[in-house]
Amino acid sequence: MKYDFNLEDRRRKYKSIITQIVITLVEIAIVVTAAYAITHYGLEKMSVSGDYMNPTLKDGDDVLINKMSYVISSIKRNDVVVIQQDGSEHSYYSVARVMGLPGETVKIRDGYLYIDGKQLDEKYNFPLMENGGLALEDVILDEDEYFVLCDNRNEGEDSRNANTGNILKKNIVGKAWLRTNSLAFINSINGFGEDSSSKE
Repeated sequence: MKYDFNLEDRRRKYKSIITQIVITLVEIAIVVTAAYAITHYGLEKMSVSGDYMNPTLKDGDDVLINKMSYVISSIKRNDVVVIQQDGSEHSYYSVARVMGLPGETVKIRDGYLYIDGKQLDEKYNFPLMENGGLALEDVILDEDEYFVLCDNRNEGEDSRNANTGNILKKNIVGKAWLRTNSLAFINSINGFGEDSSSKE
């Protein structure tokens, strides 16, 4: 009986083709899964609408959100965070700077921010606040609440306003990480003058 070498070659080719197809499908599945994970659990992009975070972020700036940041670390004072506001008909994202942490008492007096009765030595020279809003009286933060302020402190809505109020941790989507249209890390941006709001 004669051995069919051509048949054996065809079998090898078919096995090779099938193996390549399986490998390609696995690679596609991995890429799709990774893209889904990054989009839903890692990084997300948003556009800033308005000048409420000026000069740190301006109207039209594209921001990359690090959604994993607070899975591996805690939220800190002066972090610029992205918040999902869901009290309106449609939920939307906004950006603000964390100033009051869980368990603290926040108050605004004479335009300055006080934490637990002591005037906060601010990291940046923000504009003096013309309106203390809800924080004209003591605001006591629960264990899962944060007090946030806009950088453009006399133009934006933040925790001083009843529409926003204290922010629950579950509504903080992640850390505003990178300004993509100028490739600048947001925590390194300081557009404030050195003496614009120094303490008297």
